[in-house]
Amino acid sequence: MPQSPSHSTTRDSRFDPVLERLSTEFSGVHHQATISRCVEAARHGAEDVTGRATPDLVERIARQHLQVLAMAFAENA
Repeated sequence: MPQSPSHSTTRDSRFDPVLERLSTEFSGVHHQATISRCVEAARHGAEDVTGRATPDLVERIARQHLQVLAMAFAENA
């Protein structure tokens, strides 16, 4: 039976600029912890689907997730 790829739990500094840009972009919309979790989830999702996670791809995925979350929260307000 094939095993799923293991995900690193260590912080990867390649994604620090991604986290900084998204934190600035979504300041006042999402908490820092939410943004960090979205970046990590995007990283793991990219690794699962493509076998690698580039900062550019992770940023695009995380941004889309954060935008959807913001719209969902706005609809429920």
